[in-house]
Amino acid sequence: MSDKLLPLSCCLISQRPVVAPVAYHSGQYYSATQFANAVKSWADKLRAQPFRHYALYTEDAYPFAVLLFALLHAGKQIWIPGNNRPGTAEQLAPDCQLLGDWKNGESFDDCLEAPECSSRSLSPLNPLDKQLVIFTSGSTGQAKPIVKCLNQFQLEIATLEQRWGEQLGEAAALATVSHQHIYGLLFRVLWPLSAGRCFHSQAYINPETLVHALQREPAYWVASPAHLKRLDLHSPWGGIAELKGIFSSGGALPETAAHQILTDGGQAVIEIYGSSETGGIAWRQQDKAWTLFPGMSLSCIGGKWLLHSPYLQTENDFQLDDNITLLDDGRFMLHGRSDRIVKIEEKRLSLVELEQRLMTAPWIDDAHALVITKTRDTVAAVVVLSSLGLEQLAIQGRNRLIRQLRQVLEPWFESVVLPRKWLFVNIMPLTTQGKIRQPLLTSLLDFDNRKLPQVLNLVINSDGVQLGLRVPEDLLYFPGHFPGYLILPGVVQLAWVEHFGKLFFIIDKPFSHMEVVKFTQVIQPDDELTLSLDWNATSGKLYFKFSSELGMHSSGRMVYEGNK
Repeated sequence: MSDKLLPLSCCLISQRPVVAPVAYHSGQYYSATQFANAVKSWADKLRAQPFRHYALYTEDAYPFAVLLFALLHAGKQIWIPGNNRPGTAEQLAPDCQLLGDWKNGESFDDCLEAPECSSRSLSPLNPLDKQLVIFTSGSTGQAKPIVKCLNQFQLEIATLEQRWGEQLGEAAALATVSHQHIYGLLFRVLWPLSAGRCFHSQAYINPETLVHALQREPAYWVASPAHLKRLDLHSPWGGIAELKGIFSSGGALPETAAHQILTDGGQAVIEIYGSSETGGIAWRQQDKAWTLFPGMSLSCIGGKWLLHSPYLQTENDFQLDDNITLLDDGRFMLHGRSDRIVKIEEKRLSLVELEQRLMTAPWIDDAHALVITKTRDTVAAVVVLSSLGLEQLAIQGRNRLIRQLRQVLEPWFESVVLPRKWLFVNIMPLTTQGKIRQPLLTSLLDFDNRKLPQVLNLVINSDGVQLGLRVPEDLLYFPGHFPGYLILPGVVQLAWVEHFGKLFFIIDKPFSHMEVVKFTQVIQPDDELTLSLDWNATSGKLYFKFSSELGMHSSGRMVYEGNK
């Protein structure tokens, strides 16, 4: 590593050892000379083109760096989208040239082996030129362009190097996150280029391949909570312990994951809090509270939190969409976002946009998206089907209709953020204030399939509710109950009645007894049922009925204390 940071505006014309490795790509190291030659070759080609705006997307980080700096030296403006989905390409194509890995199945010729052939030398870039445009999901559902200049990144790099440069030393940057987003762009490409560290071009999706790459040189890991919280007892902890550091951004790392990495891998993860608009804001390490980076300050006006940051290069403060508690020592606590932007496997997703895209389908009248948080966060969709959608459901079935709905979303979203859980409803369940009953929907979708049925659909009417259920094959209650002939015990059916009854109705008295309970047909694994529930608050009785295409399975009334 150089003793002094090189400005990004001069990183291709600086006095750095020409044989120093800049990147490791496709099984070989690329030196500073090779990097400069490739940039010069591409800059010559791009200068000859009349276009001003280019949308740059590559799967690997080194071709991205070559094309990025070539575009900068050619005086172009670079738009950096978060994905290369067909819908994204269609949206960008009218305004700019697409450059990189945009065509499915077609290999882009990145010309990385360019010889020293350009007679034109590279001049220093103007670090204040606003040549970079990063796209992020806006709260309205439309992708929002954010214009950046190199100086904003350089200021942040200086802060990062001052805080962690000595710890990292000459370590190479290895990553599981994409360079198409600001965190990956900064930590795995621009910071290493400025600090004279090598960066690996490919993303290491699993820790085993990342640890294998450590055999070449010391390294640090640019990760996200989505990857880190999947580490388990079988992860390569010996290799992880050899890392010079682990960075995480894109959401809060669960305390359990942070503790496991510290205990088993000896690494205290460095978490970074920031956004595409602001860059890095704060950091923490084995702590609940966040520490602001130097030069940052927070203020609260009218219940809104404002950030003052030198990275913004404006006198105006930036309004944050996070709920914050400021502590007496200047640190702060985060309590989630006030908008509906989420991170799924490090991918930023606007739930509003996903809903809007769904509602372009003729089968949907209304849609609501939410996130189910477990070991791996999952997007769920609650949809109100139109008359055409109900007709399609009846003709072709649930699974085929869901595949069609996913196809509506695929041109716009990467597969990792597409809904994996679906619930069809006749109306959106609302509170008395007219807001969606989020806890209810979460409870219906986030179920333990060892104990509860899957909820397929929901009908709410003036008389009560009807739930379409599928009985999981791996319920805890099947083994040992009539061996060789698996049936759902009656007591489990009653437990399900009470579980769902208390989700939908205010039942605040303890259970007393049963009335007129009848079990007329057995329920077996993978059966699809309709559970009808009606609550009479005056009598304190919950009426239930399990039925299917075969007819009635069970029915009765559950009576709660204080009523006869």
